[in-house]
Amino acid sequence: MDDRYGQDVLSPGWRNQGMKKIPTREATRDLVVEEVATGFCGAVIRVEKNTVTLEDRHGKPRLFPLGSGFLLDGQPVVLVKPRATAPAGRARTASGSLAVTDAPARVARASRIFVEGRHDAELVEKVWGADLRIEGVVVEYLEGIDNLVDLLAAFRPGPGRRVGVLVDHLVPGSKESRIADAVGKAPHGRHVLVAGHPYVDIWQSVKPDRLGLTAWPEIPRSLEWKHGICEALGWPHEDQADIARAWQRILGQVRTFADLEPALLGRVEHLIDFVTAE
Repeated sequence: MDDRYGQDVLSPGWRNQGMKKIPTREATRDLVVEEVATGFCGAVIRVEKNTVTLEDRHGKPRLFPLGSGFLLDGQPVVLVKPRATAPAGRARTASGSLAVTDAPARVARASRIFVEGRHDAELVEKVWGADLRIEGVVVEYLEGIDNLVDLLAAFRPGPGRRVGVLVDHLVPGSKESRIADAVGKAPHGRHVLVAGHPYVDIWQSVKPDRLGLTAWPEIPRSLEWKHGICEALGWPHEDQADIARAWQRILGQVRTFADLEPALLGRVEHLIDFVTAE
């Protein structure tokens, strides 16, 4: 006999009856979806812990949270992070080098790489750290290029005790270029390699599209550059803690060498080769 009143509303699962289950879909690279709230349609180019970056047909990237709110071929889907797959062949480091497993600890070389500041050191560590540990190369930061001449005099570079220096904004006519010229003319100059990138700060060596930008903002010389960048991007910039959080936000978008500009990659590789040469 039919039950004219239907099922007991207090029975398990009664809330879900009649509701359509939305399928999940892994946010694999090049999957084309539409974000419902904005109507933005693009292909998946990057997936982080809780976010997905889509790129439209004009090459413009936008960042969205993973989850519901997407359409695939006009049908709702829930985007989830792709499952990790076993790497094919031999693993590589973040710098693109072949990974070396179970390598014994190496005593640090006398040679060193100097970088200008903490942010430079953190970026070099994130991308080249595994390679540098295998080679026994220590990275130290100068707290400003103005300290370089005095630090080199104290370090006393020589055979088997080389120094590579990574410098921001090494362009003709800059203060940095004048310091580099002075170092090259010093008695220990042939044991020191100063290599630099053209960017005002190491922040700019991160490809702008990794942050959803088409280009890094132009900052007037009258403004402190990092504060100006944060202001232009609408990020907090009242104190040094805000600047530190901004850098961590940028650094968080860097996973491998592919996230960095070639103008930096070549300089760092050159420095590593220089300080590890026998």
